[in-house]
Amino acid sequence: VGIFGTERPLTIEDSEALKRLPYVRAVVPFVQGNAEVEAGNRHRRTTIFGAGTQMPEAFRMAVGLGRFLPDDNPVAPRAFAVLGSKMRQELFGETNPLGQRITISGSRYRVIGVMESKGTVLGFDLDDTVYIPAARALSLFNRDSLFEIDVLYQEQTPVDRVVQGIKRTLEARHGREDFTITTQQQMLDVLGSILNVLTVSVAAIGGISLLVGAIGIVTIMTIAVNERTSEIGLLRALGARRSQVLGLFLGEAVVVAAIGGLSGLALGMGIAWLLHFFLPALPVHTPLSYVVMAELIAVTIGLVAGVLPARRAAQLDPVEALRSE
Repeated sequence: VGIFGTERPLTIEDSEALKRLPYVRAVVPFVQGNAEVEAGNRHRRTTIFGAGTQMPEAFRMAVGLGRFLPDDNPVAPRAFAVLGSKMRQELFGETNPLGQRITISGSRYRVIGVMESKGTVLGFDLDDTVYIPAARALSLFNRDSLFEIDVLYQEQTPVDRVVQGIKRTLEARHGREDFTITTQQQMLDVLGSILNVLTVSVAAIGGISLLVGAIGIVTIMTIAVNERTSEIGLLRALGARRSQVLGLFLGEAVVVAAIGGLSGLALGMGIAWLLHFFLPALPVHTPLSYVVMAELIAVTIGLVAGVLPARRAAQLDPVEALRSE
């Protein structure tokens, strides 16, 4: 369950109050920002996560070296830092970073741990970051409010009971409901709605593209029939059957559509890999089944679009076609 402040700031004390609910397993106050991190002569700007001590349990993360942030005084914690796996390599390489000092926007922190690789979650690379106590992050970024408070509760507890308990606790502290509570299912529903809109939009664009492509093939094949009328007449005069002429032009339409489909696939995959080059966190994967399906659809469109020009070519009178030269 995620809690977001809307009017009054969410505080460290709010997160501590939520820990007293009987069905709560973990509460994580959360602050996010960007800052310059230095270690010796190495430095870079990266994402800083201010978090509570229970973050590994709530987000199913594991410590690879050392430990996570200790259970200090939540409003005045010690200046400890935990590195993501990539950040450890960036700042210290293969050297053991435990006990070393780093500087974040001018403030010094002691490294006490390194997280195991977690990867990207909702666009955030959890490996390329530094974790510090939430209260320290509020001071570092000069903020009054937490970004959010995440609550992990016991699985057997109904989510409605959890939401009502959080509401009662925070309303008692704030005097009114000036916050937003979002459950995991609500987050998934919103994400699903966004994906559905994107799917419909892409389908609409694809449908328009197919229609334009079909019109283009009809136009190309009609021009081809007009320019090759005498050739068609000669073929018919030499004994070619109507079905053979029909098959000839349908084949040409299919070839044109297949080449267009392959060109579109190559362009789309090229753009996707280009985006991946500039945004490494963006996953790029093109299943072979999708490639085959796209090409089959393109060929089918070409076949359907080529029927009318092909039938017109097949029905030409040989004598009249030869006279058109």
